[in-house]
Amino acid sequence: MEKQIFRIAIDGPAGAGKSTIARMAAERLGFIYVDTGAMYRAIALFCLRRGISPKDEEAVSSAVKEAQITITHVDKEQRVLLNGEDVSGQIRTEQVGNTASAVSAYPEVRAHLLNLQRDLAANASVIMDGRDIGTCVLPDAETKIFLTASPSVRAMRRFKELKEKGIMCNLQEIEQDIIERDQRDTSRAAAPLKQAEDAVLVDGSDMTIEQVVSIIMDTAISHGLKVKQSV
Repeated sequence: MEKQIFRIAIDGPAGAGKSTIARMAAERLGFIYVDTGAMYRAIALFCLRRGISPKDEEAVSSAVKEAQITITHVDKEQRVLLNGEDVSGQIRTEQVGNTASAVSAYPEVRAHLLNLQRDLAANASVIMDGRDIGTCVLPDAETKIFLTASPSVRAMRRFKELKEKGIMCNLQEIEQDIIERDQRDTSRAAAPLKQAEDAVLVDGSDMTIEQVVSIIMDTAISHGLKVKQSV
């Protein structure tokens, strides 16, 4: 019997919980989890290390050709390699995140990563999250989810996350950063953040992670995903 390949695309704004939820759902379903945002963060880290301003589209577009981004999985954990170096821990800073939001608007950057993202989904069942997975990267995904939450809820989640890590932060500044990032992501010319016409909208503002994961799994099953009874 031929193995079923099933793709779940999860899009949504920064801080909506896409990575946490996609990772959990992937583990339960036995899917490969692909965090495309981590790829853009790796590009951002590459530019920061080179001293390239994220506002300099020409310089970023030229340099990105030298940045080889690969995804590996070690003990079920996704690891991001930048030119062979594991940078998984270095790409999670606020500076890298804001830089990633800026450089991801450039067509050359998106084109550089598009084929890798599609290759990852070509031969295995995946849950892939990002900003344009359902609209651009995997437009024929079997299930598409648009996961969102209010800016205030997303800001509070990020605030608590940083505080737990002992990082000094300001809640109002975090919320303002989120609002500005939303504006950049939705207004960029190249593959802007938007809900695909056939995506299921999930607002997780007042929901637990477990509740959102259940909705995603139930939606995938309703779209033809065959799962073992133990899942």
